Amino acid sequence: MKTMIKKAMLVTLIVASLSACMTVEHTVGQGAQGPQTTTERQWYVLWGLVPINEVDSKQMAQGKADYSVKSQIQPLDFVINAITGFVSVYSQTVEVQY
Repeated sequence: MKTMIKKAMLVTLIVASLSACMTVEHTVGQGAQGPQTTTERQWYVLWGLVPINEVDSKQMAQGKADYSVKSQIQPLDFVINAITGFVSVYSQTVEVQY
């Protein structure tokens, strides 16, 4: 029984550490020109198939023509998803640097 718990904890630790690897980045215009960042959470239902809210990266960049967008599942998202996943609700963090 103890080995089963240890294995489960090891798998959880591995999954949690790999969550930062799920990142999508793209550049608009020349990319970020300064250190300002804005962060919002994107919510999905049906295992990530249907978005609940709309995160507008252009609006987050406050009208700038050059910015960078990073969408990722951060460790906090992993914790949230572990709690809300049983009802098929998932989140990811969208960060805009401009």
